[in-house]
Amino acid sequence: MLAFLIFAATFVVVLIIAVIYISPKSSAKGTTVPGLSPTTTEDGNLADIGRAGSLHEFLMDLHQQFGPIASFWWDQELVVSIGSAELFKQHQNVFDRPPKLFRLFEPIIGTKSIQYANGSDGRGRRAAFDKSFSHEELKMYYPCLQKVTDDLVSKWSSMVKEEHIPLGQYMFAFAMKAALVTLLGDLFENDKEVLTVKTHYDLVWSELEHRLAEPTIPDDDSPRAKAFTDSKGVILNTVKKSVEYRKKHGNKAEDYLLIDRILDYHSEMDTTKLDCLTYLVGAFHTTANLLTWAFYFLATHQDIQEKVYKEVIKVLGQDDLVEHHNLNDLKYVRQVIDETLRCAVVAPLAARFQDFDTELGGHKIPKNTPVIHALGVVLQDETVWPLPNKFDPDRLSTEQSKDRPTLAFSPFGFAGKRVCPGYRFAYVESTMCIASLIRKFKVNLVEGQVVKPKYGLVTHPVDEIWITVSKRK
Repeated sequence: MLAFLIFAATFVVVLIIAVIYISPKSSAKGTTVPGLSPTTTEDGNLADIGRAGSLHEFLMDLHQQFGPIASFWWDQELVVSIGSAELFKQHQNVFDRPPKLFRLFEPIIGTKSIQYANGSDGRGRRAAFDKSFSHEELKMYYPCLQKVTDDLVSKWSSMVKEEHIPLGQYMFAFAMKAALVTLLGDLFENDKEVLTVKTHYDLVWSELEHRLAEPTIPDDDSPRAKAFTDSKGVILNTVKKSVEYRKKHGNKAEDYLLIDRILDYHSEMDTTKLDCLTYLVGAFHTTANLLTWAFYFLATHQDIQEKVYKEVIKVLGQDDLVEHHNLNDLKYVRQVIDETLRCAVVAPLAARFQDFDTELGGHKIPKNTPVIHALGVVLQDETVWPLPNKFDPDRLSTEQSKDRPTLAFSPFGFAGKRVCPGYRFAYVESTMCIASLIRKFKVNLVEGQVVKPKYGLVTHPVDEIWITVSKRK
């Protein structure tokens, strides 16, 4: 009997040690959030993210397995992810971003950028710069945006029906020029300057995505590293040139642009340059992919394209322009844009952290723990969006949106008054582009293509999408 008691006591002790050893480190960190144990001590679950294909796809699987709040390990750091509108509400007022999760951008925009500015510094910059995207100041951008749009219409008008058009290439050129001219000034009305920035940006972004998929950074002397450094230098020098040009020729009362606000706020050239570059990238990269996906969906859903055309003709006729007073009358165009943001998951995630212990979803969250807002998970939640992979702009109508949970549709983020600052600008630019092109052209997809998404910090097609256009009668 004594031997049995000794055996039983020993077994219990061993069992307790085993449970402590194999249980997720989240318990050791003082949180009860369910989730994954680290696959390796050094890298946590980074290998699992790689196997999933992207962080968004990893989070889709994670929340499918563990529910609306779940945890995993980024290197040796605990990360919590929330994937429901209800949990979004509980994190609605959090401002600070965890720098580690956005470190991918550091090689190009630098650590002094507003991307990494938290606390009073970050709030001060946002309060100063967000004025450039108010409803009133957006009116100033309409003529410039219309000119860039007219240039695109003119280019497509010269193309015959059978000519294959690289959709992404044109949307990137359009969005980049629109952002350069309206935010950084008229130096970039020259297409040569725009093309220079685009060429080098393509190389830089390709390298950043390569590092996201394969975190090993190439040696400084390698051709890849040298090409990246050279292209980054060209981009930064171009932005510096625009800053210096604006100092001499800009800052008029009737033409007070974002670049002028940044110049007035900062005294250091480095920070000025990096903030200009950060806003530039934010302004065109997301919008370019949004427009690429929007025209892809319109080309593959001819009934929806015709509905857009009829609304544009009804609101604008054959000649009127998109203006601030009629923008909101293009309701169905707005629904197409919103459904594109949702269905393509253009911006899959955001993240915040707090420097004190908090509670979220009934769980303790240790201070400084990054909390991912899994925007894409919620945008693809079939309990909120039936048949989530179906492109259906009607689901974003006012009527069908009435009973949807608040924050279920948050494609530009939602937390801490740190929503994407240019979201209104993106809607104006996208509406103008879609309305102008669909009024003049019928868009078709070149047959035989298999279009697949690549989920990154911004979702883009794996390969170029090719279309044809024909002039409407």
